[in-house]
Amino acid sequence: MKWNGKKVAFHTLGCKLNFSETSTIARDFKANGFEEVNFSEPADVYVINTCSVTHNADKECKHWVKQALKANPDAFTVIVGCYAQLKPEEIADIQGVDLVLGATEKFKITDYLNDLTKNDLGEVHSCEIDEADFYVGSYSIGDRTRAFLKVQDGCDYKCTYCTIPLARGISRSDTLENVLSNARKIVEEGAKEIVLTGVNIGDYGKGEFGNKRHEHTFLELVQALDEVEGIDRFRISSIEPNLLKDETIRFVGQSKRFVPHFHIPLQSGSNELLKKMRRRYQSELYSERVATIKSFIPDCCIGVDVITGFPGETEELFMETYNFLNDLDISYLHVFTYSERDNTLAAEMDGAVDYAVRKKRSKMLRVLSAKKRRAFYESQLGTSREVLFEGNFKDGYITGFTENYVKVKTHWDPELVNTRKKIILKDIGEDGIVRFEEAIPEMVNA
Repeated sequence: MKWNGKKVAFHTLGCKLNFSETSTIARDFKANGFEEVNFSEPADVYVINTCSVTHNADKECKHWVKQALKANPDAFTVIVGCYAQLKPEEIADIQGVDLVLGATEKFKITDYLNDLTKNDLGEVHSCEIDEADFYVGSYSIGDRTRAFLKVQDGCDYKCTYCTIPLARGISRSDTLENVLSNARKIVEEGAKEIVLTGVNIGDYGKGEFGNKRHEHTFLELVQALDEVEGIDRFRISSIEPNLLKDETIRFVGQSKRFVPHFHIPLQSGSNELLKKMRRRYQSELYSERVATIKSFIPDCCIGVDVITGFPGETEELFMETYNFLNDLDISYLHVFTYSERDNTLAAEMDGAVDYAVRKKRSKMLRVLSAKKRRAFYESQLGTSREVLFEGNFKDGYITGFTENYVKVKTHWDPELVNTRKKIILKDIGEDGIVRFEEAIPEMVNA
């Protein structure tokens, strides 16, 4: 059925992986005749791609359903994503929800659309997660500057706090040929930077049906992508410390297109808590990874994920994490306040931390993150870098990022959008963003 003249709008919650998948879903709608409009505009169908990481996933879902119906009370609303896989019946009970699709169904939404008449009760089509054993490649073009390219999905790890394996299934990967094909499609769209994304991208290479044998390694993936013409930058979104090998670090350090920026989840600096979390490394290995990166790429930006308030995290164990991070040569933190998740081992553990204490510890680490970022930015002042400007306009300024993820700004000039410029980092403004002077007057774009 063709839906010419019908309009669809999308809203994405959560991670870069969700954004890449929403874009793929949107392309299917367009192929079936739909016109995509902004979520705040009247549409015939609203698709909300949900996340299960935040503790208020239900509130966020309800909020965006209300926003959709505010724009068009008669609109057909569809909920997909991790929260939809984990709690489909709960979502179906939300007033105004018409259709809930699970992990395998979300890529064929248009197959489930009939006459777009609203349902009295939400209709659920959700697989058992062990049926999510195939792979759907995805990429997103949020703006002309940066694109998210999905290379891997699912996870075979069993971290005690995490619902992602329950929401996305086993680890499986795209073929190398398809990844390269999608990268070239992104080039045709005019994007200058590609961010590699997935659930556990360091595990790249496992076949569609849970085949433990890797067809290709992550190193082979980045080596092949480094040869793709027409893209200026590749950025690795997040990679587990035990899967980030020295060979990959060395390659990034001398590659043509991969930028000096790693984001490496830690979660805790306490080996006792890492064991309770069922992480596959100890703090010593993490320290080694950071030291190796800095030895090969001294100006590399290193981001860290960390969780506060995990069950059993005493004040002493929290300070172990704080001091561990304080001593590490890292650039910034992403701080997550632990919240209980149904059907996880951690939710049943003793030693629950008072929520006010969790929030206090998160605040301490966010302050530490600000200090780390400031110190990293200061270490880069006076150096020559290349900035890629983005299309965002705020308070009369345009911003962009250097290869090693220093955020810079200058007065708005539409001619700068999606262009590269050689600069010298000069000083840090009151807003914490770096100001610069031109290293050379001409653009470096080909």
